[in-house]
Amino acid sequence: MSKSTLSVTDNRTGKTYELPIQDGTIRAVDLRQIKVASDDAGLATYDPGFLNTAACRSAISYIDGDKGILRYRGYPIEQLAERSTFLETAYLLLHGELPSAAELDSWVYNVTHHTIVHESIKKFIDGFHHDAHPMGVFVSTVAALSTFYPEAKQITNETSRWNQIFRLIAKAPTLAAFAYRHSVGMPYAYPDNDLSYPGNFLNMMFKATEVKYTPNKTLEHALDVLFILHADHEQNCSTSAMRGVGSSHADPYSAMAAAAAALYGPLHGGANEEVLKMLREIRSKDNIPAYLERVKRGEFRLFGFGHRIYKSYDPRAKLIKRVAEEVFDVTGKNPLIDIAMELERIALQEDYFVTRKLYPNVDFYSGIIYEAMKFPTDMFPVLFAIGRTPGWLAQWQEMLLDKEQKIARPHQIYTGSDKRDYVPIENRS
Repeated sequence: MSKSTLSVTDNRTGKTYELPIQDGTIRAVDLRQIKVASDDAGLATYDPGFLNTAACRSAISYIDGDKGILRYRGYPIEQLAERSTFLETAYLLLHGELPSAAELDSWVYNVTHHTIVHESIKKFIDGFHHDAHPMGVFVSTVAALSTFYPEAKQITNETSRWNQIFRLIAKAPTLAAFAYRHSVGMPYAYPDNDLSYPGNFLNMMFKATEVKYTPNKTLEHALDVLFILHADHEQNCSTSAMRGVGSSHADPYSAMAAAAAALYGPLHGGANEEVLKMLREIRSKDNIPAYLERVKRGEFRLFGFGHRIYKSYDPRAKLIKRVAEEVFDVTGKNPLIDIAMELERIALQEDYFVTRKLYPNVDFYSGIIYEAMKFPTDMFPVLFAIGRTPGWLAQWQEMLLDKEQKIARPHQIYTGSDKRDYVPIENRS
């Protein structure tokens, strides 16, 4: 009968070691016993970018990249996008189960009634230059919230933890909308507790002189679906940042500011903006073949195609494509959609892209929809951050309650100079 172990022979010493295999992994610390001398620190793994390293156990989201599967707590993303709401999905991510009607009512009430921010936050935002990037403002104000709620440091207190969770999910759209309105010189629009979560965000973004803002139901629903699709995605760069900072037992506002800062990068939350730039550079469907030839020559990347995890069609991209049709019925068709669809059609017929498993990802169509809904491109990563907030918080709380987790502290391979003696400045050549 086979054993769940891995036999390793160290050819330097001739010794053989038997390492336990659990859940398709070996523990990195088990490699420490493999050494050439008693004072040797033992073998370690070298894995830049964590291409094949599991840093935690998680029950929150599951991805099968080869089959194009994404599930939250076991529920297929397609079912949640079609039947659920963002706040119900947020409850699922944080609690592990779908809520009863009473539980959902209580959850929605608690989030809805934490949307107001302290008036001093408005003064804080006013201190930014008018052309400050909204994501920079968002990152800064999320971090600043920790100074308004000093009890957030009580991370082992369950009641305190949940209070901060309510506040962060509730206030993320408020901070995002305030950052936008500051950038365009409009007065801040306060939250309206009569509206849904996405409807209230649209209100705070776009309310003008009307006494009561009424969001378009189609756009409200589209935004809700987009938030659901971005809510969690395993151990990506920003989630790893949330867990890494949280592992030091920092408050959740500081940890989420770090996660949002990671999302700010063009290789993560800013990728859909790069897609729009690419489509504008192509200009017309006739220019696509020549553009793809330049991509194949390695002159630049094809943004919106390919994913570290997905080796087939990103399931979120399929759902967003459907949402686009509903949005365009209201806003009119974004002319970039024709270029995007033709680019997808041609790319998926070419062996170069198919053999490399470069399929459209979530960023390929999301920016086109956001632009049609009148969101400026510099708001795209902020929209991503709103949707990802419950996922970040679920991952943070799971990490805190996991007894195996310790403060994050990766090893390094030192490549610098050996010991050197200090030379006085007058003696240096």
